[in-house]
Amino acid sequence: MFRLTSLNLNGIRSAAAKGLEAWVAATAPDCMGVQELKAQAPDVQGRFEALAGLKGYFHYATKKGYSGVGIYSRHEPSEVIVGMGEPEFDDEGRYLELRFDTPQRRLSLISCYFPSGSSGDERQDAKYRFLDRIYPWMVKLRQQRQVLLVGDVNIAHHEKDLKNWKGNLKNSGFLPEERAWMTRLLTEGGYVDVYRRLHPDETEAAYTWWSNRGQAWAKNVGWRIDYHLATPALAETARQASVYKAQRFSDHAPLTIDYDFCL
Repeated sequence: MFRLTSLNLNGIRSAAAKGLEAWVAATAPDCMGVQELKAQAPDVQGRFEALAGLKGYFHYATKKGYSGVGIYSRHEPSEVIVGMGEPEFDDEGRYLELRFDTPQRRLSLISCYFPSGSSGDERQDAKYRFLDRIYPWMVKLRQQRQVLLVGDVNIAHHEKDLKNWKGNLKNSGFLPEERAWMTRLLTEGGYVDVYRRLHPDETEAAYTWWSNRGQAWAKNVGWRIDYHLATPALAETARQASVYKAQRFSDHAPLTIDYDFCL
């Protein structure tokens, strides 16, 4: 069994102070993709290079205290890919890929943090540029390898993926163009939304992010914007999924899925 967790940390130092490592030790994932490190290499070295016995690999943003992604792994990768070769987004630390290649399988495990467009038109335009670039990248990768991308995609796909969908029809994260991109990735692009494969009709229990405004957490006014996106053969091996809400490490909740394969 391969257990994989995804969590937007909203700052690795903040999440660690809230008991993240003890939870990781108890949950015992084989790998954990993290997003929004909000830290640079000097902040991580000696403190967060390993977590509960898992070795960390990272893609830092150039800007201090901003973005950044990582993967903690119990297994040694055969190759580490940092960034997509897109300077605009590589400078923001948004993509990290670990490859686990054997004679039997070529597997890419990716932690990715999609841009948010909620701060205004400029960032929304950047989000669209990112979507335009990562789509062909993911399609090409799928044609060559088995792929499992986890991360904060910053898109709620369907009405059941957020509490107040009517009030968000014109807001970033639920715009028609974003949702159409997700539909395309899950049809023409050849990827599977693994959580939805296991829980096609789940609503409130599926939410992974809550705004810090208006008692959203207390009232469970949430969004499902954190995903496991997999090539079909890998998605078929998914056995169970859970969103952990008993503790809060950030404004996101960890999404863990167990897959019936071993690295």
